[in-house]
Amino acid sequence: MKKGIYFAAFALLVTANAYSQTIYDAVKFTNQDLNGTARFVGMGGAMGALGANISTIKTNPAGIALYRSNDVMTSFGVSTDNVESTFVGKTFDSNRFRWSFDNMGFVYSSKISNISALRFVNFGFNYTRSKSFDKYMTMEGVLQKGVSQTAQMANKANQMLDQFGVDADLMTITDGGKNPVNLQSNYVGWLPAVGWDGHLFSPADKGGYASFLPESDAWFNSREKGGIDQYDFNVSFNFSDRVYLGFTIGAYDVNYSKLSTYGEDYGNYMEGTTNYGNESYEMTTENKIDGSGVDFKFGAIFRPSDEFPLRFGVAVHSPVFYNLTIKTNVRSVSQIYSPNDKKVLKHVVDSYDYLNNLDYGYDFRLRTPWKYNFSLGYVFGSSVAFGAEYEYQDYSSMRFNYSDGASMQYENSTAKEMLKGVHSIRLGVEWKVIPQVAFRSGYNYISEAFESAAYKDLSPNSINTDTDFANIKAQNNYTLGMGYQGNCFYADLAYQYSTYKANFFAFDHVDLPVTKVTNARSQVLLTLGMRF
Repeated sequence: MKKGIYFAAFALLVTANAYSQTIYDAVKFTNQDLNGTARFVGMGGAMGALGANISTIKTNPAGIALYRSNDVMTSFGVSTDNVESTFVGKTFDSNRFRWSFDNMGFVYSSKISNISALRFVNFGFNYTRSKSFDKYMTMEGVLQKGVSQTAQMANKANQMLDQFGVDADLMTITDGGKNPVNLQSNYVGWLPAVGWDGHLFSPADKGGYASFLPESDAWFNSREKGGIDQYDFNVSFNFSDRVYLGFTIGAYDVNYSKLSTYGEDYGNYMEGTTNYGNESYEMTTENKIDGSGVDFKFGAIFRPSDEFPLRFGVAVHSPVFYNLTIKTNVRSVSQIYSPNDKKVLKHVVDSYDYLNNLDYGYDFRLRTPWKYNFSLGYVFGSSVAFGAEYEYQDYSSMRFNYSDGASMQYENSTAKEMLKGVHSIRLGVEWKVIPQVAFRSGYNYISEAFESAAYKDLSPNSINTDTDFANIKAQNNYTLGMGYQGNCFYADLAYQYSTYKANFFAFDHVDLPVTKVTNARSQVLLTLGMRF
């Protein structure tokens, strides 16, 4: 007992790596949806070199420099999201329908001269819902003997014992009463602590900890909500209608929440001919991440001559510098046979009971990777335009820091090991059948960010209790669109179909079968605007 008291007191004086932010959340905050004006979406976002569309403010800021008049617009849409999961022969489908306000902005075009090198100085502002987290997912199936989330709990308890000397005394949350010190200790991980107090694992015969691992029915469901709102402020310059330069400052508002439940049912506990009742457990975790970020984007477009229809674009985006806050709570209900009491006992572990009904959390910083964008635009007369873009981000270079600036070394080494460079290709074409009416089509390809063997590597003293993770594969987006351009008013309509597959795991275990997941999203987007 003295050992446990010593570490509990020591934890209040010394700052250690008690927190754990995962690369899976960081990837969510790094990648973006294809969203913006309906014209931009209809052409697959491949407008970096073509410009003169307000959504290029976030891909190639120089695109705003091609405006020769003012522009004000707004976009809204409707979408359906489908998630299909298959685990050991069982398939589940979930569908969500939602309306969205996607985009709003304006461009103020200021003509300087017809004869000087500087022709236009333009200013732009754009709001975009750059990321939607809205998703529901469920799976269920039979786990073979020896495969259980409780094995991960016991494994983390062994790691705490080896690295920090944390034994059962400090891992016990209740300790005969309400004792929040253990949940707030820099050395105690919530996952093993909740498992220990729920009697889901016990001391092993040869030291350390081990869980009982019978065959079980397992189930999981999660509900993710929120998104990232992006606000871009731009200034751009037109030099001799040949060189266009632009600069954008981006501000980001993050709101993310995830409520997930995982459980295992072991059936009735039998001893001889006596049935002592059903054994099971269910753990529900709620995570909330909020915060803000800022980045800087630089872009240029080169047009060799009026006669030469090819345009070249290049842009560099700084990392997004996020200041974020994570808050979490957990509730576990287990029913486990007690040899001493000769019956199945119910154990409830609720973090709210020990933390004054409050979520527990911390502040941290996330720096996303640099982004490099190269684009081509080709215009055939006044009727056909073709755009192509390539973009690269090295996800393994993202970095985590504590709020005081100190490096989160565990998370940074995990990112370097388990993430890789992401390549994006965008293609788009627009055909004006008459000057007022245009048809569009586009395609996107985004390569996977995760190494094939990536997993959710929680530090042993992490406050995370949601052990699930999904290794997302390459994403494909297909788009169609049409538009009307009057003397002043314009309207554009776009349809987008996005799909990607993922390998999902409810917890980390070498023998856990993969859950095959297919995500698909259909979106219809309408943009209304005026140029004057």
